[in-house]
Amino acid sequence: MAVAQAERLTFAYPDRREPALRDVSLQLEEGEVVLLLGASGSGKSTLVRALAGLVPHFHGGRFEGRVEVGGRDTRSCRPAELAGTVATLFQDPEEQVVFTHVAREVAFGLENVGTPPEAILPRAIRSLTAVGAGHLADRPVAQLSGGELQRVCLASALALDPRLLLLDEPTSQLDPEAADDLLELAAELGSTVVVSEQRPERVLDVATRVVFLDAGRVVLDAPVDEARGWLGAHRPDWARKAVPPDPRSGSDVVCRLRHVSYAYRADSLVVDGLTLDLRCGEVAVLVGPNGVGKTTVAKLAAGLLQPAVGSVDLHGRAAMLLQDPGRHVVRERLDAEVALGVGGDLPRARRALASVGLAGHEQRHPRDLSSGERERVALASVLVTEPDLLVLDEPTRGMDPTRKRELAAHLRATAEARATLVVTNDRTFATTVGDRIVNLGESAEQNLVAAAHG
Repeated sequence: MAVAQAERLTFAYPDRREPALRDVSLQLEEGEVVLLLGASGSGKSTLVRALAGLVPHFHGGRFEGRVEVGGRDTRSCRPAELAGTVATLFQDPEEQVVFTHVAREVAFGLENVGTPPEAILPRAIRSLTAVGAGHLADRPVAQLSGGELQRVCLASALALDPRLLLLDEPTSQLDPEAADDLLELAAELGSTVVVSEQRPERVLDVATRVVFLDAGRVVLDAPVDEARGWLGAHRPDWARKAVPPDPRSGSDVVCRLRHVSYAYRADSLVVDGLTLDLRCGEVAVLVGPNGVGKTTVAKLAAGLLQPAVGSVDLHGRAAMLLQDPGRHVVRERLDAEVALGVGGDLPRARRALASVGLAGHEQRHPRDLSSGERERVALASVLVTEPDLLVLDEPTRGMDPTRKRELAAHLRATAEARATLVVTNDRTFATTVGDRIVNLGESAEQNLVAAAHG
């Protein structure tokens, strides 16, 4: 018997005329690692939610067809009844955290499935250790970086030892080494694993099968070797390797950080003695392991944090795209949301939306968008202000390869107007967009004079 299957599944969210999934049929066998691909808004996350039982119970909407998980029909089986059979890591780990401390968070799911009390903490610690987060067990969740939190949520899923593991953008906030470790671990579990991912190059190395969605329909369902050829012929952006841009040196310094240190806790420096210049005309890319302080450096440069030691001199205005922009939406239309930063100038907001590929979507509600589309709205909200320093923290999270290439081209085409600092764990994007790559984890001095393109 298949671990899970969908038969003629069609689903539309409430108040949406167009279905998110159309006539989807597939069968997931024991031990498969299935890579789920498709452009932003193609239905990948909806299919993951359907396999988790959240569609239709949690979201409502129009549901046709049939989904079975572990032999049980999800229409009559509530998501809570599938716990232990299926476990899910969602795109936004911030939204699935319940407890304030890491060990309690991982233990929570084990308690819910009736794990003997004496076994709960050892299993929680084993799962944290397996994802490289054992040292975080006693930490408050609020003190974790985005990548660290993603590992904790993965540990929560792995602790349940599920038959079906659903990973929705699991590497979006992980550094390259952590992303490789996560995928290798997932492939070795013995569970059936479905990975929805916008960075296919890594997952293709461990996947056994690829499913590609286009406008809610399955247009490819093939073994990985056959899928590579199909991607090269029909979706070249998904198979294309990064090409470094021609390096260029910046001119005037827009932001200068000198011997900057910062700590969220008195006993633990996150940034220690950092020195960095950000110049007009240059795209500087900040990389490094999760928890090394990349987001903190970005906030210091943008003026959102003040250094405990050292100085930050900013000439002009700074604008920053945060890691989780969907939390900050306050308007009911995209153009009104983007226009907030420019005094309600709707024509200017619509031009910014067009620049990120959202022309024609001006009247949509931000909450109706996919994760990748919401990222682009947030990017437009930052770009529209035309800052002297543009700071982007994980700007490609949830973006498909075509949109990443377009974003890189846009940032480089407009780079002369400002200084740009990009924080990313997406090494392909970093190589494509950056004039200079700064690796915070490479040396004691944080390698702030790294050679261009790594």
